[in-house]
Amino acid sequence: MSLDVEMLTVGPIAENCFLLRREGGDRVLVVDPGEEAERILAAAREMGEVEAILVTHCHFDHIGAVAPVAAATGAPVYCPEIEAPVLADIMRFVPWDGFGPFDSYAADETVKGGETLELAGLELDVIPTPGHAPGHVTYSVRGENAIFSGDVLFRGSVGRVDLPGSNGPTLLESLRELFDSLPEETVVYPGHMETTTLGEELASNPFLTSLAR
Repeated sequence: MSLDVEMLTVGPIAENCFLLRREGGDRVLVVDPGEEAERILAAAREMGEVEAILVTHCHFDHIGAVAPVAAATGAPVYCPEIEAPVLADIMRFVPWDGFGPFDSYAADETVKGGETLELAGLELDVIPTPGHAPGHVTYSVRGENAIFSGDVLFRGSVGRVDLPGSNGPTLLESLRELFDSLPEETVVYPGHMETTTLGEELASNPFLTSLAR
């Protein structure tokens, strides 16, 4: 088995929304639909039927299109448990003027980390990765060496820790656990910027020098 993955960079903060399915499959997962719902829906229709929407964390640039995508597809939304109140009242938590308005959404399912989801013919391990956001999770596709990491890790950088609820040492510990539990060839599909691998970041990311093996 292998994956079909499409990356859509959406909104003014250039957030990456991902569509994924089993290669040749017709059931689709949407990860972090941040904005541009119609564009996301059009791309999803080309791939198949949306089975679920997965949220890594509830910063507004990752959830702004959750409500319209869910309404159009009827797909359930999986959201980190302690951040579900943010999804349910998005505009209250937008820290800067000029963004939105976004429609709120009551999560259909919540995750804490440690679960295995069976969706669209895939098994996804939910890995708790707090630090950038308190309930942040990473979705790892079992057997595929692929993770959808939200804002934990980027090419050459890591998630910012100057936002409410963020914590630098916690983020570093989350990264340590990712690197310890997954192979270096794991492809990282991040919430911003280009895809990378764990091995590439371990070798060259200046924020990860304390994790170098």
